[in-house]
Amino acid sequence: MPSRSSTAARRQVVENEIVEHAARLFAERGFAGTSVQDIADAMGMSRPSLYYYFKSKDDLLASLVTEVTEGAAAQIRAVARDGDKNATERLRSVARLLASWRAQQPGRFLLLVRSESVLPPDLARVNERAKRSTLRELTKLIAQGVAAGEFRVLDPRSAALAVLGICNWVAWWSDPSGRTDPAAVGTTMADLAVAMVAQTGQPGVPQNPAAALTAVRRELDGLERLLAEDATVPPDLTRRPDQGDGRDAGLHPTAIGGSSGSVPRLLRPLPGRRRPGARHRW
Repeated sequence: MPSRSSTAARRQVVENEIVEHAARLFAERGFAGTSVQDIADAMGMSRPSLYYYFKSKDDLLASLVTEVTEGAAAQIRAVARDGDKNATERLRSVARLLASWRAQQPGRFLLLVRSESVLPPDLARVNERAKRSTLRELTKLIAQGVAAGEFRVLDPRSAALAVLGICNWVAWWSDPSGRTDPAAVGTTMADLAVAMVAQTGQPGVPQNPAAALTAVRRELDGLERLLAEDATVPPDLTRRPDQGDGRDAGLHPTAIGGSSGSVPRLLRPLPGRRRPGARHRW
């Protein structure tokens, strides 16, 4: 006799398959143009058997909408609030999760998008509430990253909408036949999401003392890397090939030493920064 856990797992598998077929038929024929018998035929089961899993077509639609909206919003909320990770790691996780979902089950998301205007009032409220929750959590996450000095100073809400846009768009070009690797797509979209908001060498204005301290530490880390690089440059790389005696070595951008007229690289302006009135040519 099968255990309760195995029976529940079997039921979950069948319900997921029914929802998948229903989503495809709703997308092809519309909700009104799809009957319970159509869904049962697609499943290869009788209509009474289908009623064992879902009481009605409306019940099926409600299950689909709840899964795509409320279920996803709850998981995103949990990831976005993970106190053990910094803002960059949390943003990467949220984007990876969202994009991989869209790649795995594009039909369900597209059906929801195309059916928003005709959803029953109760399901429309569920959908709207979940969308607002996801946008609010992502906006807050990005604002925290800006305050911590991890992200550029920008409008967090606009940035959140941009991240949601690139992740949701996956559903339009993802290939459900299996040629699209959801994990790979998720990783790519996560990298793009972080790249959109990450610092690019020009720190933002610190929002508070903690952010200022973070920015200073980041600058010190960069200086230490430069020192480490300079310590490992071989002497024969400090002059151009045409400088046999090295007297003009300091004029070359790679120079770290040379004659008394040379300028050590560490004393030059860092890339992207200029001395007042100086023309930066490197």
